[in-house]
Amino acid sequence: MKIYYYNTRNVQFMWSQWEKGVMPAHLLYGAPQLTQHGIEIVQHRSVDEPRRWRLMLVNAWRILTCRESYDVLYGTAFRGLELIILLRAIGLYRHPVVVWHHQPIVKAGNRLRELVAKLFYRGIDDMFFFSEKLISDSMASAKARPERMHLAHWGADLEFYDRVLADNLPKQYEFISTGKELRDHTTLVKAFNQTRYRLDVFTPKVHHAENPDPALETIPLNSNITVHYTNGQIIPYELACEVSQSTCVVCCCYETNYTTGLTSLVEALALGLPIVASRNPQVPFDIDKEGCGITVPYGDVEGWSRAVEYISTHPDEAAKMGQRSRELAELLYNNNRCAAEIAEVILSAKQSR
Repeated sequence: MKIYYYNTRNVQFMWSQWEKGVMPAHLLYGAPQLTQHGIEIVQHRSVDEPRRWRLMLVNAWRILTCRESYDVLYGTAFRGLELIILLRAIGLYRHPVVVWHHQPIVKAGNRLRELVAKLFYRGIDDMFFFSEKLISDSMASAKARPERMHLAHWGADLEFYDRVLADNLPKQYEFISTGKELRDHTTLVKAFNQTRYRLDVFTPKVHHAENPDPALETIPLNSNITVHYTNGQIIPYELACEVSQSTCVVCCCYETNYTTGLTSLVEALALGLPIVASRNPQVPFDIDKEGCGITVPYGDVEGWSRAVEYISTHPDEAAKMGQRSRELAELLYNNNRCAAEIAEVILSAKQSR
């Protein structure tokens, strides 16, 4: 069978980066591995369009005028697919739509929007969720259809990270923080300012809805904190190499209703590193219970200081946490398993047409 593959980011660029070995396959949500399950790929021709209404129109036109035949539309998110999904809901688009849903399904703010949302969700044949918590939260909505909601173990491309580990780069960092989405740098900086342990932060120097915290520029940093501004130029392989040279990954985030920071967490699992992270109940694995790190309540500066102190003063236990991280990645949270789960749903969607 054949699928139409849609990604909210530039498909052609990301695919070429994966082919070059500098981007992990999990950022493509398992699509390259679907060929191992007898699924061919038609790539969406991506467009750089920040205006959502225009993005919907351009994407709909490109999808509807695609000359290659395919059986199922598979998307990494529904942003940009809204018009296609509505056409599916009213029977004017004939292919099953299978997408990732990054947040819980919630009730709309008013009756009209809720009616439109009910129609919209009729146009999605199957949805993947990152965690059971996202699914259970979604069940509070009348729009939720449990038979079409699937847990997928989104996890790292272990082959990619094994190449990084094969370089056997020397450790040069103690604690490392990467990522930009809703990172709580205020709590992180205040906590590390109270310690003597080294923190290296890799982040773009931009501030907007996804990266609103200017603490790295506004709070005085002690000499143990170093900020590396990436400005979007660093590639995933280079950043993974930096992370591999650390002894612990830290992921301090603001509270959300979705899996903020998950990309950094699954990277830590794949690299076999201990984790200190904000206690986000939406994350699919329990960091404390799995023994691969320590979680701290949102905004708890003292809790972060204690966690960092524990990791630093218990190196043997920290090493065991790292071993458990890798074991968890190999068992559950890896790209090959995720691709197999995606393939099963896609093949079922085709059969139910």
